[in-house]
Amino acid sequence: MLTHAHSRPASGTGFPEAANQADVTWLVAEETPVAFEYNGRSHAVMMATPADLEDFALGFSLCEEIVGSAADIDRIAVRPVEDGIILSIEADPLRLLRGSLRRRSMEGRSGCGLCGVDSLANAVREPPKVTAGFTPSVEAVAAAFAALPDHQPMNRANRSLHAAAWAGPDGRIVMAREDVGRHNALDKLAGALARAGFDPSGGFAVMSSRCSFELVQKAATIGIPMLATISAPTALALKLARAAGMTLAARARGNGVMLFR
Repeated sequence: MLTHAHSRPASGTGFPEAANQADVTWLVAEETPVAFEYNGRSHAVMMATPADLEDFALGFSLCEEIVGSAADIDRIAVRPVEDGIILSIEADPLRLLRGSLRRRSMEGRSGCGLCGVDSLANAVREPPKVTAGFTPSVEAVAAAFAALPDHQPMNRANRSLHAAAWAGPDGRIVMAREDVGRHNALDKLAGALARAGFDPSGGFAVMSSRCSFELVQKAATIGIPMLATISAPTALALKLARAAGMTLAARARGNGVMLFR
């Protein structure tokens, strides 16, 4: 979808008019209902960007502890329907983990990782312990932050998508995924890592969003030992990260980086 906007600021802002009055064109991000079905049974509906959907199906299944590995899933089918998209996931019922037993309602907003969870007991999961295959460094995190915009092609076009990237110990970004929801972006990255056969413990995740506890839960579940985000973590995110043995990182003033252990 396309829209047009003038480059000059709105009246009354107190800023001088821009010198270039030419029209510019922005792409508007898609936000589509995406339904997850396991063995024909509805589980959740998330609002998401309709891209990298097989990664999304696998990553959500792993991060939500519905399956323990990519090998537990027999088939993923992406089925466009009139009102959105259905991700039909087939797995051996004996391989489904406790995540499949956490009942959800059928709604999940793009900005919330808890929508549909039906009880307080299911809201905050104890994260597993993770072990880093490298020593986290400020320099590596700074390098990943600097490189992240180059891995956000959709966001450059519409300026409204989050990114989740995976970087090696030196901060070089290996792969990235984008979505209107930050949790979805991390799910997609998790699925992409699993499909490519990367060991998540050998690198770290860098994200364009704030650090909430749900992101820590997801990262720990798939074994990512460090999560770097634009803003500082919440108290609960830091508590869960410490319980998991994870390092959190955030941007500081200028190009600085803060590490939280």
